[in-house]
Amino acid sequence: MTRHVLPLAPFDPLEGTLVRGPERDEPGYWAGCPGVLHEDGRFWLTYRERRPRGAAPERGWRCAVAASSDGVRFTDVWSVHKDELGTSSMERFCLTRRPGGGYVLYVSYVDPADNRWRIDAVEADDPAGFDVSTRRGVLTAATTGTEGVKDPYVVQAGPVTYLFASYAAARAELPADAHGTADIYNVGATTHPTGLATSTDGTRFRWQGEVLGVGTGWDRYQARLGTVVPVDGGFVGFYDGSASHKENYEERCGVAVSGCLTDWRRLDEAGPWVVAPGGTGSVRYLDALVLDGQWWLYYELSRPDGAHELRVRQVPAA
Repeated sequence: MTRHVLPLAPFDPLEGTLVRGPERDEPGYWAGCPGVLHEDGRFWLTYRERRPRGAAPERGWRCAVAASSDGVRFTDVWSVHKDELGTSSMERFCLTRRPGGGYVLYVSYVDPADNRWRIDAVEADDPAGFDVSTRRGVLTAATTGTEGVKDPYVVQAGPVTYLFASYAAARAELPADAHGTADIYNVGATTHPTGLATSTDGTRFRWQGEVLGVGTGWDRYQARLGTVVPVDGGFVGFYDGSASHKENYEERCGVAVSGCLTDWRRLDEAGPWVVAPGGTGSVRYLDALVLDGQWWLYYELSRPDGAHELRVRQVPAA
């Protein structure tokens, strides 16, 4: 298949509207990792704030849930500081509806017990009421047979909950200090495909393994599926790709398709689908909705000054 089958043309990420900006206009200060949920005319947005190493607090230090009636102007209703999880960093969160009512928030953070990324879940009747002290484990390095798992994206299809996650592939031999920085993604010790876990009760997940592997070119180091959108004949997914750990924080956006959610293939292996015109070219963590004939695209964008910001772009559906 070729790129033209996607019912959405590549877009200019600079034409998006700013939703959240970084604390400072400097390298390492980011606002991003968006995840969006729409229901009953309201938009719910999860996002993360990051500071560079050496800042206080550093790395992914704050995650939040925000609400909006227009999909552009958001007001925070809940947030968590990394100290509440006892972690050195947090990354993408995913907000979903709970069968029978209420909400589930999937959180990814570095486990202080072993410096490996993990995913937990916390439930509440309202997004303003999450209490991370009640969280339960969902996926860990030990339960998945990996070196860490993070950045959940959850799809409900009938009775099955599909949880897609980026993971650090296991290797027979790893450097002794592979987890010394508490971020194996940034040391080049292994690759980072997308895996899948499924559940029939929304609580106990079974790890199924890889569903989107790394590629052979621009995305040969990481292929992180970040959103899934139903389309005629199956599903479209947008993923973050990088060629090495040197691009770990500056991934670019690719496109994959699936007919069944359990097996994904790229539309085009020659290069990214969307690239920012400035800075490192990074467009990552793209999440998408199709509402009333419009694609709503939320994404993290790199800037020439080294900071990252969160934008939204509306594009007519083909």
